[in-house]
Amino acid sequence: MRAVSKSATLRCASGMVAMVVLAGCEGPLDYDLRGQVGGFSTADAAQSATTRRPAPDARGVITYPTYQVAIARRGDKVSDVAARVGLPEGELAVFNGLKPTDTLRDGEVIALPRAVSASSGNVDIATIAGTAIDEAPTDGSVRTSTLAPAQPLAAPAPVASGPEPIRHQVKRGETAFTISRLYDVPVDALADWNGLDSDFTVREGQYLLIPVKTLTPPRQTEEPATNVTQPGEGSPTPTPPSATQPLPDEEVVAAPSAPDVTAEAPTSQSNSALGLPVTGSIIRTYEKGKNEGIDIAAAPGTAVKAADSGTVAAITADADQVPIIVIKHNNDLLTVYANVDGITVKKGDRVRRGEKIAALRDGDNAYVHFEVRKGFEAVDPEPFLK
Repeated sequence: MRAVSKSATLRCASGMVAMVVLAGCEGPLDYDLRGQVGGFSTADAAQSATTRRPAPDARGVITYPTYQVAIARRGDKVSDVAARVGLPEGELAVFNGLKPTDTLRDGEVIALPRAVSASSGNVDIATIAGTAIDEAPTDGSVRTSTLAPAQPLAAPAPVASGPEPIRHQVKRGETAFTISRLYDVPVDALADWNGLDSDFTVREGQYLLIPVKTLTPPRQTEEPATNVTQPGEGSPTPTPPSATQPLPDEEVVAAPSAPDVTAEAPTSQSNSALGLPVTGSIIRTYEKGKNEGIDIAAAPGTAVKAADSGTVAAITADADQVPIIVIKHNNDLLTVYANVDGITVKKGDRVRRGEKIAALRDGDNAYVHFEVRKGFEAVDPEPFLK
C-alpha cells in the first residue's frame, strides 16, 4: 500500500466523510451514498483486488478499443505531452480542464480528445517552411544541406487486452473517496492507476481510469460425494458366529422414548444487536480491505429483511445497475444490502426489524452482500448478529 502519511490522511478524510454520510441520510443523496456504498460491486460480491494498469507505448499512450490516454512523465507539462502525442496543446489542455503550462505528476493520466496515430509526433510543416524562408540566401544562389536519416516511428502498444476500464470525468463536489465508493475499488488502486498525489487530490473535469478488478465471487459448491462400495468390497467381512454354538440369552430392555429435538425457528426478537437479513449460509466472511461485509447465500427469491428498525437512507445501484439498499439505524449505524432484486421499499420509508425489503436474485447470484457501517467505516457484521 502507501506510506504512513497517506494512511493518516485516509483516516482523517474517512472521518469527515462519515459526518457527510450521516447528514446526507436526511436530505438529497450524498455522494458517498450515491453508488456502491460499502465498497463493493454487487455483481462480483465485494471484490476489491485490481489488475495493474497496462504499460503505455514509447509515447506514453495507452490504447483501448474506444479511447486513448497518455501517461505523463516526471517534469512534464501539458504542452510536453501534447508535443509527444502530436495534438495541439490548447485542445489537450481544455479537454482535461488544464492549461498548457500546468505541470503534471509522474504517472498522471491525460485523456486524449481524439485518436492519435502511431507517429511519435506530428511534423510542423509551417515551422520548417518558415525557417527555410528565413535562411534562404539573398544572392540568388542555391544552398543544399544533408538531412539526418529519418528516425523510425515509435511502435504503438497494441490495444490493451482484457476489459476496457471505465473513464470517469470528475464532477464538482466529488473526491477520490466518493469515486472509489461509486465504482467499488480501493482508493489506493484509484490513485495508483491515475498518478494521484498523497492527498488523493482530484479536480473538476479531470478524467480518471477506474481500475479493473481481478477476482470473481465464490459460488456455493456441494461437497463431493464419498465413494460408496458394495457390501464385502473394500473391507474384510467379519466371521459369522458358529451355527453349532447357541446364541446367549439376551435381556430385552424397553427402548427409552426419543427426546424432543425440534428447534424453534429463529425470530426477529433475538437478543442480537442485528438480525440476519437472510436465513442461509455465509459463503464469504468479512476481511478488512478485501471484503467489507459478509455474503449470505440462500434459495433464489428468498426474502431479504431489514436487520433492525430504521429509515431507508438510499436506494441506488452499482455500475452494473444491480440495486443497493442503505438503512440508517440509531447510534450512527448503517446497514447495506447489495446484490438484491424486487425492492419493496423506497427512500425515506421507516422499516421494522425483520420487515421484507427485497429478495435474492436468481441463479448463481442468489446471495446478499451485507455490510454494517459505523458512519463511513465498515466493521465486521458477525459480532452484531450473535
